Formats: sequence, structure tokens, C-alpha cells
Amino acid sequence: MLKRPLGTSGIETSAVAFGAWAIGGWKWGGSDADASVAAIRAAIDAGITLIDTAPVYGFGLSERLVGRAIEGMPRDEVVIATKCGLVWDHETPVHHASSEGHEIYRSCAPDSMRAELHASLERLGVDHIDLYQTHWPDPGHSMPEVAETLDGFRCEGLVRAIGFCNSDPADLRAAAALLDTDQERYSLLDREAERGTLGVSRDEGLAFLAYSPLAQGLLTGRIDRQRTFAETDLRHASPRFSPRARDAVQATLAAVKALSRDRGVPTEQLVLAWTLAQPGVSHVLAGTRSVEQAAINAAAGNLELSADELGVVDAAASAWPGFDALEGSDA
Repeated sequence: MLKRPLGTSGIETSAVAFGAWAIGGWKWGGSDADASVAAIRAAIDAGITLIDTAPVYGFGLSERLVGRAIEGMPRDEVVIATKCGLVWDHETPVHHASSEGHEIYRSCAPDSMRAELHASLERLGVDHIDLYQTHWPDPGHSMPEVAETLDGFRCEGLVRAIGFCNSDPADLRAAAALLDTDQERYSLLDREAERGTLGVSRDEGLAFLAYSPLAQGLLTGRIDRQRTFAETDLRHASPRFSPRARDAVQATLAAVKALSRDRGVPTEQLVLAWTLAQPGVSHVLAGTRSVEQAAINAAAGNLELSADELGVVDAAASAWPGFDALEGSDA
């Protein structure tokens, strides 16, 4: 498994990470606890050492499942990343979302962050977090001040590395001296970070963790017009999963799918390997819900692509019209 550092933290971990949003069930149509635990353990057995979760993923469930999966393992065999900044147990001036009977607010107030940290430690069953990240910025608190709060937790030994997610490039640059990582949406279909935070991360020596590198399953090449989703699945009514968008993704992936057949590997492995080859991208966080997915995703960390093969995927990425261009008729 390819390993890369988390910025200048001194932590080296697998370039492919286990993304634990889906196992929490929130916005993903529910959760199967036993299958989730089995998937995490299969990922670790396959060489994945980085697990990325968050309190809001299932309102604590994802963290508890990660804790259950790693119970009894030597603590230094896994790198646990979680987050703070989205709360549902108290109201703040910044409302984030209404979901599944919860009102979710943003809060990067120091006392709120500390309370979240201790709740995460308890749910995970560990005495420290390896990578602690803000989930979304809180307009009520400057991000350099938030970074100082995170750094304080690091000085106390409660966390080892710190980072931002979903950040503004200017905020990221202003706080970069204290940070180790930045986590943003990035994939063959979503390359906006190249014009902002990815460049900042590269300039400032931060690890760049790409979330949704498979665009919530679109880049597996298996989601066509016939695929249906439960009403509790975020993809059910998402315009990114309209029939027109699915057709466009399939067309974009045609040459990539042909290459995957020639290489004898799943399309998503090629896509993940291509993503890891992009300048500045250090890690990919691949959402995983099954033992089979864990094995496929982990293998991407061992897949080397030639310049010609990278060129095939580059051409597909360049040909993608963008989701905005597909708005309108679903016919």
C-alpha cells in the first residue's frame, strides 16, 4: 500500500483512506452495523491505516462503529481522523441543515470544540485523535483563531495532527502555519479545488485529502439510468444523479472503462489511482460499506498507471462538461 505523510505532522499513513460517512447511515439510507465493522476490519487487513469519520455521520453512530472495529487493536496500527464544528445538541447563530429530525448548527467556539473532542474520544474508545479537523467553517470565529484552538488540543496531547475541511483558500492560507492537512471534495468530476485550496495546500506543505473521489459512486461506472435509490439516500433527489447527468458520466467514462477492462481492474481503482497521481493530492478518502468495496479501494493504493494510461483518464476529465452544464431537462 502506498503511504504518504500527513503534512509535517510526522504521521505517515496509507494514501487510500476508509471514508466512514456512509456507514453512519445518515443520508445513505441506513446502516448495517455488522457489515460496517467487517468492512473496516477488511480495509485494515488490506493495508488501509487511515480511517476518516465525523460525529455528525449518523449522529455518533459512525464513530461508535469505528471504535467497535478497532477495539483491541494496537493503537499505533490505525490513524483515526475525525472532525468538529457541526453540532446538533445546542443551537448557535449559524444553522447548517435540517436532517432526519435534527437541527444541525456550525460551531467552532473553543468550549464547543472541546466538548466535541471529548465526546469523540469516548465514542471511539481511544485516548487521542490522530487527525482532528474542523468540518465546516464557522463565520462567527476566524479560522486562524480556530487553528489556535486545535493547536492547543495538540499541545495537550489529545490530538496529534490538525486540519481544516471545506475551507476557503484565504482562510486556509492564513492558518496554514499551524495546520497539517486540508480536506476538500475532489474527483475527476469535481476539480474546483485546483483553482484554490489544492494550490494553497501544495504551496504550504499541507497534505490534501480528497473526499468523494468517486463522486458518491458515479465514478464506479455502474450507476446508470436504471439504478434506484431509497428516499433516505441523498442521491435520490440530487441533480447530480439525474438521468441526464448519469448518461453524461457514462459517456465520459467510456474510455476509462475500456482501459479498466484491458488492465483487468475495476473502473474505480483506475479512478482512485489517477486521483492520487494529481499534483498535490496526497490521500483519497473512499467511502466504503462492504468487505468487497474495502478490498477494491485498498488495491488502488498499489496500482501504478503509465503515462499513457494517465493520459486516457486525463482526456476523460477534460471532456467532462461539468454538472452546471447539465442542469435542465432530465429527458
